[in-house]
Order: sequence, then C-alpha cells, then structure tokens
Amino acid sequence: MTEHDSISKVITILFLLFLLESSSGQLDPNYYYSSCPQISDIVKTTVESAIANDARLGASLLRLFFHDCFVNGCDGSVLLDDTPTFTGEKTANPNNGSLRGFEVIDHIKQDVEEACPGVVSCADILTIATRDSVVTLGGPYWDVKLGRRDSKGASLSKANKNLPASISNLSTLTSKFAAQGLSLKDMVALSGAHTIGKASCVNFRSHVYQDSNINGFFANFRQSVCPPASGIGDNNLAPLDMQTETGFDNSYFQNLIMFNGLLHSDQELFNGGPADSLVLLYSTWQDSFFEDFVEGMIKMGDIRPLTGSKGEIRKNCRKIN
Repeated sequence: MTEHDSISKVITILFLLFLLESSSGQLDPNYYYSSCPQISDIVKTTVESAIANDARLGASLLRLFFHDCFVNGCDGSVLLDDTPTFTGEKTANPNNGSLRGFEVIDHIKQDVEEACPGVVSCADILTIATRDSVVTLGGPYWDVKLGRRDSKGASLSKANKNLPASISNLSTLTSKFAAQGLSLKDMVALSGAHTIGKASCVNFRSHVYQDSNINGFFANFRQSVCPPASGIGDNNLAPLDMQTETGFDNSYFQNLIMFNGLLHSDQELFNGGPADSLVLLYSTWQDSFFEDFVEGMIKMGDIRPLTGSKGEIRKNCRKIN
C-alpha cells in the first residue's frame, strides 16, 4: 500500500467516524418512538395536573428550561442539587431562591423510569414539560426535538455570567442572547414568556421607584406591594403581565407599549430602540408572536445538546449517577 493509499484510507475512516458522530448527534421529535412511546402522555398528564393545582408552575417550568439552556446548553444541569463535594447552579444569583418546579420534574422522572427505565433524559423531560406548560396555559404547540443526554456537571460561574439580570439594558440583553446564537427577534419573542408568571419585589423595585420610562399610575400601583427600602418586602410578588398572568398570549407586549413593563429589562424592549418594531408587531398580531416564539424555543432547545455517547441518562434528575 502506497503512502497516498494510506492517507486516503485514514481520511475515509475519519470521514466515516464524523458521519457516525453526526448521525448520533441529531435531535429528533421521534427519538423515543420505539424506546418509550408513553413519554409524551406521561409528561402531559403530570404538567396539566401540576398547573391545575398551581398555575404559576407553568411559568416556573419555562424559566427552568431557559436557565438550563443558557449555561452549558440544554443538558439538565440546572436540576442538579449541591452536595458537600459538588456545586450546582441553583445558588447562582439569577437562580437562588427563585427557581421552582423541580418537584414536577421529579414526579415525571419517577413515572418515566417505571415505564421506560434508563431511557429518557432529564434534559428531555424538562424540554417536553416546558412545551406542555405553554400549551396548557393557552400558548402555541410545537414538535419538540428529543435525544438530549444529561450533563455530568454544572457551572455556577457560567450561570452567574450568562443569564440576563432584571436590570439589564437592551445592549446587554442582545449580547447575552447573541452569545447563545439567538437573534434580536428571538430575544424579543422569547421575552414574551413573561406573559405568565410573577417576579419578586427585589427584582422590580428599582424600576418602579427610579426609572422614568414607566407609566406613573402603574409604578404607584406596584409600589403598593414593594416598599422602597431594601430588605423589606423583597419577596413580595407581582404578576409580570398585569392583564392575563396565567394566560399565554400577547398582552405582555401590549403592556410594554403602555409603559407597564414590570422589570427594567422588560421595558428596555420598548424604549426607543431597535426592538420597538417587534414589540409593536407582537402587540397587534398574536399569531406573529406565537410563530416567532416557537421558532425561538426550537433554536434555544438546540443549544449545545449532549448526544450520542456524551453525558448520561440520570436515574435521579437531582444527582449524577
């Protein structure tokens, strides 16, 4: 065999290995079609029951997914508990004391393990549960791509660095979303998730007391549940959407054009900048918002998934096997 033949053979082998890795790394809505056909029904039943008992859990699960994907990709790392020898992401500043919904994922995982042991990842369970939360509260349906595996680690530092804060300006928001491969349109549409859920006083205090780009009547209204002094009433809650806090619709954007955004970062989307036109579009045409929201959610779900032989399928979503 000549040197040229040897090189050609090596190149062929490497190319075949690349194809094998690529094929094993593809997410697919039908990934569990044979191995766990019950997965969709199991998740849907549990999510609908949880939201029936506490409508806020729909927003909580959606927020869990977002906070998972923005750190090291959609790998279930946000679900991991701290231990004496392991530090997860739950105590990061954007997460500490505010993330909810872990028990719902635990419940789903337990049922899934009984039906299909060792098959479905926690990362995929969270992804499906997020979609079902949106649908249950009146939002759009989309086919969820599956086949993610679970991380064997987490990153507290990246959670603190990558996740936008409630005081972020438009430039910071845009750059943090761009770092994840998400456009301005994706960012504005995905921010529409704030049409459901609540925020703590500590996260909107500065906006309702200090900012000028806020409706005065709305500011006074929210001040009534959020005292001006730090440390007093920090955990008092207010709905992110003053119109339909448990309904997934486009009223969040209607609030923004009236300068009734609860968070500083919310109102930044409609404040004389490049996002204004999208806010106006979505405030008028809910179908456009739903379409772009779905596109953004699919793109976010594609952020650096672990596939093939990478990661693991956790038996318990709160700890590494």
